[in-house]
Amino acid sequence: MVTNPLDYVESFGKAGASGFTFHIEAARENWNELIQKIKAKGMKPGVSLKPGTPIEEVYPLVEGENHVDLVLVMTVEPGFGGQKFMPEMMDKVRKLRQKYPSLDIEVDGGLGPSTIDAAASAGANCIVAGSSVFGAPEPAQVISLMRNRVEGVKAAW
Repeated sequence: MVTNPLDYVESFGKAGASGFTFHIEAARENWNELIQKIKAKGMKPGVSLKPGTPIEEVYPLVEGENHVDLVLVMTVEPGFGGQKFMPEMMDKVRKLRQKYPSLDIEVDGGLGPSTIDAAASAGANCIVAGSSVFGAPEPAQVISLMRNRVEGVKAAW
């Protein structure tokens, strides 16, 4: 979550990052150049969008010749942990899964044992979880539960 993602590609690449996901809202003017630079550094590019951004804005980034490998649908407003999951964002996930069956679709925000089924059944195959894992008495159990739920519904997509 930075204002000029181009400024960070070089250092993330040198640090050994395997992927670089940027907010579409911060890269509207230079996303094509940004994707090229990410790939040139050997990383997989991804694009993220805030809850208020229409899903259609990422279509050119997925469909273009120089495309992203992942779309991250924010299920909270970015900025701080512990926010409540926004189930209405699952419509975006469903649209993406229907339109791009093999795309990696990630969700971030408010994910845990009580919300994982909604995300997985909508088509999310990558899950970001913070508070629900790090605040759990047994973090490994929460991770295992969420992984199993996603794996369990993949065939239905």
